[in-house]
Amino acid sequence: MSRWRWSCLEDTGAFAAALVAAGPIPAVVYLHGDLGAGKTTLAREIVRAAGYRGVVKSPTYTLLEVYPTPLGRILHLDLYRLGSDDELEFLGLRDYLDQPALWLIEWPRPGAAVLPPADLECFLCLEPDARHTLTARAASPSGEGLLGALTRALPPEPGGRN
Repeated sequence: MSRWRWSCLEDTGAFAAALVAAGPIPAVVYLHGDLGAGKTTLAREIVRAAGYRGVVKSPTYTLLEVYPTPLGRILHLDLYRLGSDDELEFLGLRDYLDQPALWLIEWPRPGAAVLPPADLECFLCLEPDARHTLTARAASPSGEGLLGALTRALPPEPGGRN
């Protein structure tokens, strides 16, 4: 696991750019954290870092937003309001499973029966001093490569790598 801390949107953007440069398509990234921890902001910055120039909307109510980028398709899901796995079926999620994409999934637990397994899990936390902490854990061999490339490009905070 590796840990990073930042205090401003520019730092979030730098992390997002490093993740995109690490070559994450195809990959599945689960984003964990309390409300307000920065999951949607990080996802938005990743989509922008991948070259998408349109409006990056939160999928809080739509559950899924799809972004075509120069690097490939990005699927951003927010499953906080998911009532059942049937809702994911209704969205046609299975249609995307065989296509290469970067999946950014907030609140993945409710959709676990339908979602692809994570390559990288990111745990975000808003600290009392208003700084954000992100702890990343590889969850697959592909995720290990992604995390390794990410830590080489953007070294974690001292003591933040186990």
